[in-house]
Amino acid sequence: MKDYENVIIWVDYYNKNFSRGKGRKLSKSLAVYDPMISELVVAVESLGYHVEKDQINDGARFPKRPHIKSGYIMIAKNESLKSKILKDIAEKMILNRTKLKGR
Repeated sequence: MKDYENVIIWVDYYNKNFSRGKGRKLSKSLAVYDPMISELVVAVESLGYHVEKDQINDGARFPKRPHIKSGYIMIAKNESLKSKILKDIAEKMILNRTKLKGR
């Protein structure tokens, strides 16, 4: 049954290596190479969303690539559009990666 109270965010949405046909949802300028579920969780939590352990599934397989484990998180739906949420998370992931490179 579909869950209408949550938004599912797959790691594959942010992978710069994938085409849009393979599951990337954002432009390449907002995507990163080989994102990890932990990076996604940190970015989402830094935007003010609360992510429970049972809302993280790091063994799930993205429907367009069922042969490879990917992962997703679920966050509570708010009044923002999913595309806006995805863009905000992408910007935060890029910012977090540039901070790590600067060390």
